[in-house]
Amino acid sequence: MCVSTRLNVLAHTMVPDHQIMNEEEVAGLLSLYNITNEQLPKMYHDDPAVKTIGAKPGDVIRIIRDSHTAGRAESYRLVVKRPKK
Repeated sequence: MCVSTRLNVLAHTMVPDHQIMNEEEVAGLLSLYNITNEQLPKMYHDDPAVKTIGAKPGDVIRIIRDSHTAGRAESYRLVVKRPKK
């Protein structure tokens, strides 16, 4: 028997919160660090978390983790298309 259900990876306790940032938030982030989109770490468009939140190539994702030392840690990733083999 084949069961076809979509798994929400973000529901797992070990997976941090992923959010698509809007244009104003991205502009503020890039200005704060004086960088361009392309200088952000990358995340592939077919990553399960990216698919779950509906992000597309070019979107910037905010990842929020609980941290034992900082309380809350944010990181950012640019969604890119996986290169063809």
